[in-house]
Amino acid sequence: MKMLLVALLLISTTQTHAEDSALQAVLSQKGLQKVTHWLTDWLQNELGNITLPEVKGRVFILFGFVEYVLYNMSIQRCDLPEPSIAFSEGTGISLQVSGLSVAITGLWNTRYGVIKDGGWFELVMFTVNLDTMLQLGSENERLSISTTACSADVESVQVNFHGGGSPIFQPFLKFFHKHITNEIRAKICQAFKKEIEALESHLAAMSVAMKVDPYVYMNISLTDSPLVKDSGLGLNVKGEFYSNNFPTEPPFSSNHFELPWREDYMVSLGASEFFVNSAAYAYQKAGALKILITDDMIPKASPFHLNTSQFGRLIPQLPKKYPDLPMQLLLYASDAPLFSFNKTVINVNVSASAKAYAIKADSFAIPLFRLDVESSFSGKAYIDKYLLKGVLEMKNLTMTLGATEIGCFPVGPIEQALKLIMNSFVLPKLNAQLKDGLPLPRVKGFGLRNSVMTIENGFLALATDISAPYDSWQ
Repeated sequence: MKMLLVALLLISTTQTHAEDSALQAVLSQKGLQKVTHWLTDWLQNELGNITLPEVKGRVFILFGFVEYVLYNMSIQRCDLPEPSIAFSEGTGISLQVSGLSVAITGLWNTRYGVIKDGGWFELVMFTVNLDTMLQLGSENERLSISTTACSADVESVQVNFHGGGSPIFQPFLKFFHKHITNEIRAKICQAFKKEIEALESHLAAMSVAMKVDPYVYMNISLTDSPLVKDSGLGLNVKGEFYSNNFPTEPPFSSNHFELPWREDYMVSLGASEFFVNSAAYAYQKAGALKILITDDMIPKASPFHLNTSQFGRLIPQLPKKYPDLPMQLLLYASDAPLFSFNKTVINVNVSASAKAYAIKADSFAIPLFRLDVESSFSGKAYIDKYLLKGVLEMKNLTMTLGATEIGCFPVGPIEQALKLIMNSFVLPKLNAQLKDGLPLPRVKGFGLRNSVMTIENGFLALATDISAPYDSWQ
C-alpha cells in the first residue's frame, strides 16, 4: 500500500492548473495495476523484516478477567493474492483484497492477579477479505486522502498455545481463541484507517516548496482537485521555480495546455514552456548561469590561449596597453534563456555577456571590455528505446561591444571567430553525442521504458511505462 501512496505523491509533484498548470501528470489504470503488482512483490520479499506490534487485552474466564499480551510476533508465511484495484470516477481508488492467509508465531504472557504464565503460540488466519474505498482530493493546495468505506472479514482463525506451567489457564484457552478471533475481525479496518490517517497527516505537513538544489526550489502545490476517471488519475501542480535567495515572479505568465491521456502507457507527463522558462529565470536570478574561464582550463595543445598577446590579433591596442598578461573571461547570462515549443521543434534564445580582465602579477583583475552576444538555436529531440536523441543547430549569433576600458575596437572578427568555433567544434561534438543518444535517468532502480516524447505547441509530452527493481523478482 505504501508504494502506491508514494506513487501518488510523486505524481502530485508533477502537475498544476489553477493559474494554468506548468506540469501535468496522469497515472493510468495500467499504471495503477503495475504499482499494485510491485507492492505485492515487495511485501512478499519484505515479510520477514516486518515487525508486528504487541497485542494486549483481557478476557473474562468465569472467575474474573485475565490480562494477556502477544509479543515478539513474526510472519512465517503469507499467501498474498494480488489485490484488485481500480479508479472510481469522481471519488478515488477502490481496493479489494480477497483470500489472504497468514501464519504468525510469537510469545504469550498472561496474568491473573499474582498468577503469571507464558509460552509461545501459532496463529493462522484463513481467507482474510478487505474491501475499501479511498477518496482523493485537495486541501490547502496539497493532495489529500481519506477512507470513505471499509469492510473486512476473516473466515477462520486458528490459535495454538504452547508452554505455560499453570493448570489454571489450560481449561480456558478456548476463551482466548474466541476473543482473539473477534479482535482481529474488528481491528483490520481500524488499522487500515489509521495508516491512511497517518499518510494524510504527512501530506498535510508536507511543504509545497520543494528544494531542487542550492540555487532554486519548485512550487509543487496543486492548483485544483485531482481529476479521477475510470481510466486514470490526473493531477496538476503549479510547477514554478524560484531562486532560493531572490524569489521573484518571472516577467511572463503561464500558458494553458491540455495533456492527452494515454491509457496504453502507465504514466503521461506534460511540461509547458512556462515550466522550463521559470526554471531558467530562477537560475539566472540565483546567479547560477555564469562561469569564470581561466587559461588553465584551456588545453595546452590549443592554438589559442587567454593572454593579452594572443588577443592582440583581434584587438591590436590590447597588448600595447597591457603587454603579455594572462586574462580571464567571465561568461554569464545577461538575461534568462527563453524557450518555446512549436510542434516538433524546440527554440531557445540566449542573451549572454563576456567580461574580459587582464590579471596582474599581484592577481589584481583589470577590467578590459564587455562583449554582448544574442544567439538563437533550434533543435529536435526524441526517445529511441532507452536513449534521448536529437539534433541542435544555431540559427543566429550577433555580437556588440557593450563596454570598454581600452578604447573602441571592431567586434566583427571576434564574432566570426565565435561562429567558427560554434559551427566547427561545439555543435558538431554536441550533435555527435545526441546522435549516439544520452541514457535516460534512473532513480533508485526505477527507469523509463517504451517511452514516447513529442514536442507540441507550447508543451512537451512524455508517455512512458516504468521499470522497477521489483521486476527482476519475477
